[in-house]
Amino acid sequence: MSKFKKKKSGDLPAISTASLPDIVFMLLFFFMTATTMKDSNLKIDNTLPKANQTAKLHKKQYVMYVYAGKPSERYRATLGSSDRIQLADKMASPADIRNFIISERAQRNSEDEKYLTASLKIDKHVKMGLVSAIKLELRKINQLKVNYTTAQGNPVE
Repeated sequence: MSKFKKKKSGDLPAISTASLPDIVFMLLFFFMTATTMKDSNLKIDNTLPKANQTAKLHKKQYVMYVYAGKPSERYRATLGSSDRIQLADKMASPADIRNFIISERAQRNSEDEKYLTASLKIDKHVKMGLVSAIKLELRKINQLKVNYTTAQGNPVE
């Protein structure tokens, strides 16, 4: 009898799982840094009007969004069916726009104020009176950089 056993031919060695936790944590950190969080939960219907001459905003960190439209089906029982304004996650009136813009300006550096843009995401079925009220409030607090967000397409259709 011999002390050493012969290796069996054809057997594959076991797969090493020592580096598996490292791979899992690398994937976890990648997805944590690569994903973005939703900035607001829309409570209104927002079908944007179409335009054929559009330009893309490059620095979205300087944009303050003002949404306008009818409340979605889920919120119609509590909010009604008339046109409403949404600032961040709250329903608001045109008078609340002043406080919203002031608080957004306060969160940023004073140097960034000249780059702040109010982006109006207004449903295509909203009455022009509400749009005029929003524009008037923006003008009162000297927020003159205003952007109208639209969808790319033929405006006639």
